[in-house]
Amino acid sequence: MTKKIAITLFLALLGGSSYSQKMNVAKLDSLFQILETKDKFMGSIAVSQNGTLLYSKSIGMDDTESNKKSGALSKYRVGSISKMFTSALVFKAVEEKKLMLTQTIETFFPTIENASKITIGYLLNHRSGIQNFTSNPEYLNYNTQPKSEKEMVAIITKGKSIFEPNSKADYSNSNYVLLSYILEKTYKKPFKTILNDKIIKPLGLKNTYVGGKINILNNETNSYSFSEKWIKEPETDMSIPMGAGAIVSNPQDLAVFIEKLFANAIITENSLKQMTKLQDNYGMGIFQYPFYEKKSFGHTGGIDEFRSTLSYFPDDKLAVALTSNGRTYENNDIMIAALSAYYNKPFTVPTFKTIILKTEDLDPYLGEYSDAGFPMKITITKENTTLFAQATGQAAFPLEATEKDNFEFKMAGIKLEFKPVERQMILKQSGGKFTLTKK
Repeated sequence: MTKKIAITLFLALLGGSSYSQKMNVAKLDSLFQILETKDKFMGSIAVSQNGTLLYSKSIGMDDTESNKKSGALSKYRVGSISKMFTSALVFKAVEEKKLMLTQTIETFFPTIENASKITIGYLLNHRSGIQNFTSNPEYLNYNTQPKSEKEMVAIITKGKSIFEPNSKADYSNSNYVLLSYILEKTYKKPFKTILNDKIIKPLGLKNTYVGGKINILNNETNSYSFSEKWIKEPETDMSIPMGAGAIVSNPQDLAVFIEKLFANAIITENSLKQMTKLQDNYGMGIFQYPFYEKKSFGHTGGIDEFRSTLSYFPDDKLAVALTSNGRTYENNDIMIAALSAYYNKPFTVPTFKTIILKTEDLDPYLGEYSDAGFPMKITITKENTTLFAQATGQAAFPLEATEKDNFEFKMAGIKLEFKPVERQMILKQSGGKFTLTKK
């Protein structure tokens, strides 16, 4: 349910790849091959155009403990991509004259601050002012425990408003949890039943549903972080995210969903126009992403260590879907590669060249680095032959040595260059460059 506005794409199915003549399939295959060989990524991709699957692949494992490999049937928690489904359900209710975008929410949630000023439309495009409950440090103390509607509304109410409704937009998972409850009250059915009746059954989606406890026997995947090996992460209880992030799916189903959405097979053309209209860069459960001169609509998702992206290019009727359950290589780089393969743009397949260092080789880099113009201190430590970096108030992360005095943390796009004689460290990330000095 983390917010990450970026274009990302990846692989979807087991076995051979299917593709169009347009795509640079060989180069794309070589990317996935090295990602799997170097243990950099676990996940699936689907690329579809006008309802025809162009490319699909899966790498990695559903479950490392049992060595269960990922494949065509693997299913992933898709996080905030769920918001696109929830938004479509709200528009369905509006079309059925059960709800109005302009109606306020005080009859549903009288305890919410500014409820009489907050409309359903403001919830949809994140203009409610309601604090994002997942941003509260307390969230990780309860996210693995089941919560009732009463408990979740109390948590959201406690967060209060952080700005006046409709004064600006700010991403909040709270909005879509509340929309889930509004739908349940409106239809007098559980959210999962509404989703099934209104979207899943009509579209014939076979691998999409509101998730529960992860079931490997049902081809659901665990999520993993990486620190010398894949480490299984705790799983969020799906009673918490609801329509903000509780849906389980796979890339092929996601591609079908977004193709049908833009074909007006789920909601009307007028509803879709409202959904995709941008205000302060926010649509209603959807965002716009660029790729060169192209524009797409979609959403990204993150819950536990699952990451996902769903994107649709209306001009080309191209759908791309990425789901992952473990990565040390940026999803965004995979998305760029996949889109480049389709649109015949240049992209580089990484080599992941590293050098082997002895533990004593790391000693010159150890210490605390800072600069008056940089907001955090960076502490460099080691564990055996692995160098670690830790920013103030954040978790430590491992670094790979790429050449003498140069290290990187690929998952976050961080590169560090050490100058031991000058007692300096140069940090590069997202186009920024900072020179920090050792204390």
